[in-house]
Amino acid sequence: MVLLRNGYAYETAVETLTSPNIMSPDQVVQSTNFYPESLQPTVPKNPISSLVKTSQTKTFKRPMKKRRQTRFVTKHGHCNVRHGNVKDRLRYFADLFTSIVDLKWSYNVAIFVATYTLTWLGFGFLWWLIAYCRGDLSKEHPEDVCVLGITSFTSAFLFSIETQVTIGYGTRAITDNCPEAIILLLTQSIFGSIVDAFMVGCMFVKISQPNKRAETLVFSEKAVVSLRDGKMCLMFRVGDLRSSHIVEAQIRAKLIKSRQTQEGEFMALDQTDLDIGYTTGADRLFLVTPLIICHTINEKSPFWNMSATDLQEEEFEIVVILEGMVEATGMTCQARSSYVEDEVLWGQRFMPVLMLEKGFYEVNYSNFHEHFEVDTPSVSAREQLCQIASAE
Repeated sequence: MVLLRNGYAYETAVETLTSPNIMSPDQVVQSTNFYPESLQPTVPKNPISSLVKTSQTKTFKRPMKKRRQTRFVTKHGHCNVRHGNVKDRLRYFADLFTSIVDLKWSYNVAIFVATYTLTWLGFGFLWWLIAYCRGDLSKEHPEDVCVLGITSFTSAFLFSIETQVTIGYGTRAITDNCPEAIILLLTQSIFGSIVDAFMVGCMFVKISQPNKRAETLVFSEKAVVSLRDGKMCLMFRVGDLRSSHIVEAQIRAKLIKSRQTQEGEFMALDQTDLDIGYTTGADRLFLVTPLIICHTINEKSPFWNMSATDLQEEEFEIVVILEGMVEATGMTCQARSSYVEDEVLWGQRFMPVLMLEKGFYEVNYSNFHEHFEVDTPSVSAREQLCQIASAE
Protein backbone atom coordinates (compact mmCIF):
# COMPACT_ATOMS: atom_id res chain seq x y z
CA MET A 1 0.00 0.00 0.00
CA VAL A 2 1.16 3.55 -0.72
CA LEU A 3 0.38 6.57 1.45
CA LEU A 4 0.76 10.03 -0.08
CA ARG A 5 2.19 12.85 2.03
CA ASN A 6 3.52 16.16 0.71
CA GLY A 7 4.05 14.76 -2.77
CA TYR A 8 5.97 11.66 -1.57
CA ALA A 9 4.92 8.03 -1.61
CA TYR A 10 5.36 6.04 1.60
CA GLU A 11 5.55 2.29 1.15
CA THR A 12 3.74 0.35 3.83
CA ALA A 13 4.56 -3.05 5.22
CA VAL A 14 1.62 -5.12 6.42
CA GLU A 15 2.23 -6.80 9.76
CA THR A 16 -0.12 -8.02 12.44
CA LEU A 17 -0.02 -6.53 15.90
CA THR A 18 0.68 -9.95 17.30
CA SER A 19 3.75 -10.44 15.09
CA PRO A 20 7.09 -10.39 16.94
CA ASN A 21 8.47 -8.11 14.19
CA ILE A 22 5.99 -5.29 14.84
CA MET A 23 7.63 -1.97 15.69
CA SER A 24 7.14 -0.34 19.02
CA PRO A 25 5.16 2.93 19.29
CA ASP A 26 8.39 4.91 19.77
CA GLN A 27 9.85 3.35 16.63
CA VAL A 28 6.68 4.18 14.71
CA VAL A 29 6.95 7.86 15.70
CA GLN A 30 10.60 7.95 14.66
CA SER A 31 9.99 6.23 11.31
CA THR A 32 6.90 8.18 10.25
CA ASN A 33 8.44 11.59 9.92
CA PHE A 34 5.93 13.07 7.46
CA TYR A 35 4.82 15.89 9.83
CA PRO A 36 6.48 19.30 9.60
CA GLU A 37 8.95 20.13 12.35
CA SER A 38 6.59 22.77 13.74
CA LEU A 39 4.00 20.07 14.34
CA GLN A 40 6.26 17.38 15.83
CA PRO A 41 5.23 18.17 19.44
CA THR A 42 1.58 17.52 18.55
CA VAL A 43 2.25 14.00 17.28
CA PRO A 44 0.74 11.49 19.73
CA LYS A 45 3.27 9.45 21.66
CA ASN A 46 1.40 6.26 21.00
CA PRO A 47 -0.29 6.56 17.59
CA ILE A 48 -1.18 2.87 17.55
CA SER A 49 -3.38 3.32 20.63
CA SER A 50 -5.86 5.30 18.54
CA LEU A 51 -6.09 2.58 15.90
CA VAL A 52 -8.40 -0.40 15.83
CA LYS A 53 -6.24 -3.42 16.48
CA THR A 54 -6.82 -5.61 13.42
CA SER A 55 -4.64 -7.87 11.37
CA GLN A 56 -4.33 -5.13 8.76
CA THR A 57 -2.74 -2.42 10.92
CA LYS A 58 0.15 -0.88 8.96
CA THR A 59 3.59 0.52 9.79
CA PHE A 60 5.38 3.05 7.61
CA LYS A 61 8.92 3.38 6.33
CA ARG A 62 10.99 6.27 5.12
CA PRO A 63 10.05 7.84 1.75
CA MET A 64 10.69 5.41 -1.08
CA LYS A 65 11.00 5.98 -4.79
CA LYS A 66 8.02 7.92 -6.13
CA ARG A 67 5.53 5.74 -7.95
CA ARG A 68 3.40 6.67 -10.91
CA GLN A 69 0.44 8.76 -9.84
CA THR A 70 -3.11 7.51 -10.28
CA ARG A 71 -5.02 10.01 -12.38
CA PHE A 72 -8.05 11.79 -10.98
CA VAL A 73 -9.24 12.55 -14.54
CA THR A 74 -8.01 10.54 -17.53
CA LYS A 75 -6.66 12.09 -20.72
CA HIS A 76 -10.00 11.34 -22.38
CA GLY A 77 -11.93 13.18 -19.66
CA HIS A 78 -13.31 10.27 -17.64
CA CYS A 79 -13.32 10.80 -13.87
CA ASN A 80 -11.40 7.95 -12.24
CA VAL A 81 -13.72 7.72 -9.23
CA ARG A 82 -15.99 4.92 -8.06
CA HIS A 83 -18.73 5.36 -5.48
CA GLY A 84 -18.71 2.58 -2.92
CA ASN A 85 -20.86 1.70 0.09
CA VAL A 86 -23.82 3.77 -1.13
CA LYS A 87 -26.55 2.62 1.25
CA ASP A 88 -29.52 4.74 0.23
CA ARG A 89 -29.73 3.57 -3.39
CA LEU A 90 -33.45 4.33 -3.49
CA ARG A 91 -32.48 7.94 -4.15
CA TYR A 92 -31.74 6.90 -7.74
CA PHE A 93 -35.43 6.07 -8.23
CA ALA A 94 -36.43 9.56 -7.11
CA ASP A 95 -34.98 10.77 -10.43
CA LEU A 96 -35.82 7.74 -12.55
CA PHE A 97 -35.61 9.61 -15.85
CA THR A 98 -31.98 10.67 -15.29
CA SER A 99 -31.08 7.23 -13.93
CA ILE A 100 -32.32 5.56 -17.12
CA VAL A 101 -30.65 8.09 -19.41
CA ASP A 102 -27.31 7.59 -17.61
CA LEU A 103 -27.38 3.83 -18.27
CA LYS A 104 -25.47 2.20 -21.10
CA TRP A 105 -27.13 1.86 -24.49
CA SER A 106 -27.61 -1.89 -24.07
CA TYR A 107 -29.55 -1.37 -20.83
CA ASN A 108 -31.61 1.43 -22.38
CA VAL A 109 -32.67 -0.76 -25.30
CA ALA A 110 -33.46 -3.65 -22.94
CA ILE A 111 -35.63 -1.40 -20.73
CA PHE A 112 -37.35 0.04 -23.82
CA VAL A 113 -38.25 -3.40 -25.19
CA ALA A 114 -39.20 -4.84 -21.80
CA THR A 115 -41.46 -1.89 -20.89
CA TYR A 116 -43.55 -2.11 -24.05
CA THR A 117 -43.66 -5.91 -24.05
CA LEU A 118 -44.80 -6.12 -20.42
CA THR A 119 -47.41 -3.40 -21.03
CA TRP A 120 -48.86 -5.25 -24.01
CA LEU A 121 -48.84 -8.55 -22.11
CA GLY A 122 -50.50 -7.00 -19.05
CA PHE A 123 -53.33 -5.38 -20.97
CA GLY A 124 -53.61 -8.44 -23.20
CA PHE A 125 -54.28 -10.50 -20.11
CA LEU A 126 -56.98 -8.03 -19.00
CA TRP A 127 -58.66 -8.21 -22.43
CA TRP A 128 -58.56 -12.00 -22.29
CA LEU A 129 -59.95 -11.93 -18.71
CA ILE A 130 -62.94 -9.81 -19.81
CA ALA A 131 -63.63 -12.17 -22.70
CA TYR A 132 -63.29 -15.20 -20.42
CA CYS A 133 -65.59 -13.80 -17.71
CA ARG A 134 -68.19 -12.78 -20.29
CA GLY A 135 -68.01 -16.16 -21.98
CA ASP A 136 -66.98 -14.62 -25.30
CA LEU A 137 -64.41 -17.33 -25.96
CA SER A 138 -67.17 -19.94 -26.51
CA LYS A 139 -69.91 -17.79 -28.07
CA GLU A 140 -70.93 -18.63 -31.63
CA HIS A 141 -72.68 -15.29 -32.36
CA PRO A 142 -70.14 -12.41 -32.57
CA GLU A 143 -72.77 -9.71 -32.10
CA ASP A 144 -73.02 -10.51 -28.36
CA VAL A 145 -69.28 -10.36 -27.51
CA CYS A 146 -67.38 -7.49 -25.91
CA VAL A 147 -64.51 -7.52 -28.41
CA LEU A 148 -64.82 -8.95 -31.88
CA GLY A 149 -62.09 -11.40 -32.86
CA ILE A 150 -60.80 -12.38 -29.39
CA THR A 151 -60.90 -16.18 -29.21
CA SER A 152 -57.72 -16.88 -27.19
CA PHE A 153 -54.98 -15.20 -25.19
CA THR A 154 -52.91 -14.79 -28.36
CA SER A 155 -55.68 -12.84 -30.08
CA ALA A 156 -56.16 -10.76 -26.91
CA PHE A 157 -52.42 -9.98 -26.87
CA LEU A 158 -52.54 -8.90 -30.53
CA PHE A 159 -55.59 -6.72 -29.82
CA SER A 160 -53.68 -5.10 -26.94
CA ILE A 161 -50.82 -4.20 -29.30
CA GLU A 162 -53.21 -2.87 -31.96
CA THR A 163 -55.01 -0.73 -29.38
CA GLN A 164 -51.94 0.80 -27.75
CA VAL A 165 -50.03 1.59 -30.94
CA THR A 166 -53.23 2.35 -32.93
CA ILE A 167 -52.48 -0.08 -35.74
CA GLY A 168 -56.13 -1.03 -36.41
CA TYR A 169 -56.08 -3.97 -38.82
CA GLY A 170 -59.89 -4.11 -38.70
CA THR A 171 -60.35 -7.79 -37.79
CA ARG A 172 -60.56 -7.11 -34.05
CA ALA A 173 -62.70 -4.30 -32.61
CA ILE A 174 -64.49 -3.36 -29.39
CA THR A 175 -68.30 -3.28 -29.16
CA ASP A 176 -70.64 -1.32 -26.88
CA ASN A 177 -71.93 -4.41 -25.10
CA CYS A 178 -69.50 -4.26 -22.13
CA PRO A 179 -68.84 -1.08 -20.10
CA GLU A 180 -65.75 -2.67 -18.50
CA ALA A 181 -64.22 -3.10 -21.95
CA ILE A 182 -64.81 0.58 -22.70
CA ILE A 183 -63.15 1.58 -19.41
CA LEU A 184 -60.19 -0.70 -20.15
CA LEU A 185 -59.85 0.83 -23.62
CA LEU A 186 -59.66 4.34 -22.12
CA THR A 187 -57.19 3.18 -19.47
CA GLN A 188 -54.86 1.53 -21.98
CA SER A 189 -54.98 4.53 -24.31
CA ILE A 190 -54.02 6.95 -21.53
CA PHE A 191 -51.42 4.65 -20.00
CA GLY A 192 -49.92 3.96 -23.42
CA SER A 193 -49.53 7.69 -24.05
CA ILE A 194 -47.69 8.06 -20.72
CA VAL A 195 -45.37 5.16 -21.56
CA ASP A 196 -44.70 6.64 -25.01
CA ALA A 197 -43.86 10.04 -23.56
CA PHE A 198 -41.49 8.58 -20.97
CA MET A 199 -39.70 5.98 -23.08
CA VAL A 200 -39.47 8.01 -26.29
CA GLY A 201 -38.29 10.97 -24.21
CA CYS A 202 -35.53 8.86 -22.66
CA MET A 203 -34.39 7.59 -26.03
CA PHE A 204 -34.49 11.07 -27.58
CA VAL A 205 -32.41 12.58 -24.77
CA LYS A 206 -30.00 9.64 -24.96
CA ILE A 207 -29.55 10.11 -28.70
CA SER A 208 -29.24 13.90 -28.57
CA GLN A 209 -26.75 14.01 -25.69
CA PRO A 210 -23.79 16.23 -26.65
CA ASN A 211 -21.23 13.87 -25.12
CA LYS A 212 -19.92 12.80 -28.50
CA ARG A 213 -19.41 16.43 -29.48
CA ALA A 214 -16.60 16.51 -26.94
CA GLU A 215 -14.72 13.92 -29.02
CA THR A 216 -13.82 16.65 -31.52
CA LEU A 217 -12.59 19.03 -28.81
CA VAL A 218 -8.91 18.24 -28.38
CA PHE A 219 -6.25 19.18 -25.84
CA SER A 220 -2.50 19.09 -26.32
CA GLU A 221 -0.83 15.96 -25.00
CA LYS A 222 1.64 18.03 -22.95
CA ALA A 223 1.61 21.29 -21.06
CA VAL A 224 4.68 23.54 -21.22
CA VAL A 225 6.37 26.10 -18.99
CA SER A 226 8.29 28.98 -20.58
CA LEU A 227 8.59 32.75 -20.62
CA ARG A 228 5.92 34.92 -22.24
CA ASP A 229 6.32 38.70 -22.10
CA GLY A 230 9.05 38.24 -19.50
CA LYS A 231 6.82 36.24 -17.15
CA MET A 232 6.92 32.54 -16.39
CA CYS A 233 3.78 30.90 -17.77
CA LEU A 234 2.19 27.46 -17.75
CA MET A 235 0.52 26.81 -21.12
CA PHE A 236 -1.51 24.15 -22.93
CA ARG A 237 -3.40 24.15 -26.22
CA VAL A 238 -7.05 23.46 -27.08
CA GLY A 239 -8.73 23.09 -30.46
CA ASP A 240 -12.00 22.21 -32.19
CA LEU A 241 -11.88 19.82 -35.15
CA ARG A 242 -15.38 20.66 -36.41
CA SER A 243 -16.39 23.49 -38.69
CA SER A 244 -19.47 24.18 -36.54
CA HIS A 245 -18.37 26.18 -33.53
CA ILE A 246 -18.83 25.92 -29.78
CA VAL A 247 -20.87 28.92 -28.62
CA GLU A 248 -19.99 30.72 -25.35
CA ALA A 249 -16.92 28.54 -24.87
CA GLN A 250 -15.30 28.91 -21.46
CA ILE A 251 -12.33 27.11 -19.97
CA ARG A 252 -11.27 26.41 -16.39
CA ALA A 253 -8.24 24.78 -14.82
CA LYS A 254 -7.81 23.23 -11.39
CA LEU A 255 -4.74 21.99 -9.57
CA ILE A 256 -5.34 18.65 -7.84
CA LYS A 257 -2.73 18.08 -5.16
CA SER A 258 -2.75 16.40 -1.78
CA ARG A 259 -1.45 18.57 1.02
CA GLN A 260 -1.18 18.79 4.77
CA THR A 261 -2.47 21.76 6.74
CA GLN A 262 -0.55 23.52 9.48
CA GLU A 263 -2.69 21.66 12.02
CA GLY A 264 -1.64 18.29 10.62
CA GLU A 265 -4.84 17.54 8.69
CA PHE A 266 -4.15 15.60 5.50
CA MET A 267 -6.30 16.81 2.58
CA ALA A 268 -6.34 14.28 -0.24
CA LEU A 269 -6.91 15.63 -3.75
CA ASP A 270 -7.24 19.23 -2.64
CA GLN A 271 -8.51 21.46 -5.46
CA THR A 272 -7.09 24.90 -6.26
CA ASP A 273 -8.25 27.17 -9.10
CA LEU A 274 -5.62 28.26 -11.60
CA ASP A 275 -6.13 31.75 -12.96
CA ILE A 276 -6.25 31.49 -16.76
CA GLY A 277 -7.86 34.86 -17.38
CA TYR A 278 -10.88 35.16 -15.09
CA THR A 279 -10.32 38.87 -14.49
CA THR A 280 -9.31 39.76 -18.05
CA GLY A 281 -11.90 37.61 -19.83
CA ALA A 282 -9.25 35.42 -21.47
CA ASP A 283 -11.07 32.33 -20.18
CA ARG A 284 -13.98 33.04 -22.59
CA LEU A 285 -12.86 31.64 -25.91
CA PHE A 286 -13.69 32.23 -29.55
CA LEU A 287 -12.64 28.71 -30.49
CA VAL A 288 -12.43 28.93 -34.28
CA THR A 289 -8.72 28.06 -34.41
CA PRO A 290 -6.55 26.29 -31.81
CA LEU A 291 -5.72 28.52 -28.87
CA ILE A 292 -2.92 28.41 -26.30
CA ILE A 293 -4.30 28.81 -22.79
CA CYS A 294 -1.89 30.61 -20.48
CA HIS A 295 -1.61 30.61 -16.69
CA THR A 296 0.75 33.35 -15.53
CA ILE A 297 2.87 32.14 -12.61
CA ASN A 298 2.80 35.01 -10.13
CA GLU A 299 2.71 35.36 -6.35
CA LYS A 300 -0.91 34.13 -6.33
CA SER A 301 -0.09 31.00 -8.31
CA PRO A 302 0.50 27.66 -6.54
CA PHE A 303 3.57 27.25 -8.82
CA TRP A 304 5.18 30.47 -7.55
CA ASN A 305 7.94 28.64 -5.67
CA MET A 306 8.30 25.70 -8.08
CA SER A 307 11.52 25.38 -10.09
CA ALA A 308 12.45 22.91 -12.83
CA THR A 309 13.95 20.60 -10.22
CA ASP A 310 10.89 20.83 -7.99
CA LEU A 311 8.69 19.92 -10.96
CA GLN A 312 10.37 16.51 -11.16
CA GLU A 313 9.85 15.85 -7.46
CA GLU A 314 6.31 17.15 -6.96
CA GLU A 315 3.16 15.10 -7.43
CA PHE A 316 0.12 16.93 -8.78
CA GLU A 317 -2.47 16.93 -11.55
CA ILE A 318 -3.89 19.82 -13.56
CA VAL A 319 -7.48 19.23 -14.67
CA VAL A 320 -8.73 21.40 -17.54
CA ILE A 321 -12.45 21.75 -18.33
CA LEU A 322 -13.80 23.26 -21.56
CA GLU A 323 -17.53 24.07 -21.64
CA GLY A 324 -19.80 25.58 -24.25
CA MET A 325 -23.03 25.19 -26.20
CA VAL A 326 -23.28 23.10 -29.35
CA GLU A 327 -24.15 25.42 -32.21
CA ALA A 328 -26.50 22.92 -33.89
CA THR A 329 -28.57 21.93 -30.84
CA GLY A 330 -27.96 24.59 -28.18
CA MET A 331 -27.14 21.90 -25.60
CA THR A 332 -24.23 22.31 -23.19
CA CYS A 333 -21.11 20.30 -23.97
CA GLN A 334 -18.15 19.68 -21.68
CA ALA A 335 -14.72 18.30 -22.55
CA ARG A 336 -12.10 17.42 -19.92
CA SER A 337 -8.49 16.39 -19.81
CA SER A 338 -5.61 16.47 -17.35
CA TYR A 339 -1.85 16.80 -17.06
CA VAL A 340 0.21 15.07 -14.38
CA GLU A 341 3.65 16.33 -13.39
CA ASP A 342 5.41 14.14 -15.98
CA GLU A 343 3.36 15.78 -18.74
CA VAL A 344 4.39 19.35 -17.84
CA LEU A 345 7.56 20.18 -19.77
CA TRP A 346 9.88 22.94 -18.57
CA GLY A 347 11.50 25.19 -21.15
CA GLN A 348 9.27 24.25 -24.09
CA ARG A 349 6.99 26.18 -26.45
CA PHE A 350 4.27 24.99 -28.83
CA MET A 351 4.82 24.88 -32.57
CA PRO A 352 2.67 27.27 -34.66
CA VAL A 353 -0.32 25.65 -36.37
CA LEU A 354 -1.94 28.60 -38.16
CA MET A 355 -0.87 29.48 -41.69
CA LEU A 356 -2.10 32.22 -44.01
CA GLU A 357 -3.11 30.95 -47.43
CA LYS A 358 -4.65 32.80 -50.35
CA GLY A 359 -7.79 34.33 -48.93
CA PHE A 360 -8.12 32.11 -45.84
CA TYR A 361 -6.34 30.74 -42.78
CA GLU A 362 -5.39 27.08 -42.62
CA VAL A 363 -4.83 25.08 -39.43
CA ASN A 364 -2.12 22.43 -39.60
CA TYR A 365 -3.16 19.92 -36.95
CA SER A 366 -0.05 17.83 -37.52
CA ASN A 367 1.78 20.36 -35.31
CA PHE A 368 -0.97 20.57 -32.70
CA HIS A 369 0.90 18.48 -30.10
CA GLU A 370 4.41 19.45 -31.21
CA HIS A 371 6.71 21.66 -29.14
CA PHE A 372 10.30 22.85 -29.21
CA GLU A 373 12.89 23.86 -26.63
CA VAL A 374 13.46 27.50 -25.72
CA ASP A 375 15.76 29.27 -23.27
CA THR A 376 13.97 29.33 -19.93
CA PRO A 377 15.40 29.95 -16.44
CA SER A 378 15.40 26.77 -14.37
CA VAL A 379 14.66 28.69 -11.18
CA SER A 380 11.18 29.37 -9.83
CA ALA A 381 9.19 32.44 -10.83
CA ARG A 382 9.83 33.95 -7.39
CA GLU A 383 13.60 33.47 -7.69
CA GLN A 384 13.53 34.85 -11.23
CA LEU A 385 11.78 38.00 -10.05
CA CYS A 386 14.33 38.39 -7.25
CA GLN A 387 17.21 38.03 -9.72
CA ILE A 388 15.70 40.69 -12.00
CA ALA A 389 15.19 43.04 -9.04
CA SER A 390 18.76 42.54 -7.78
CA ALA A 391 20.18 43.11 -11.27
CA GLU A 392 18.40 46.44 -11.50
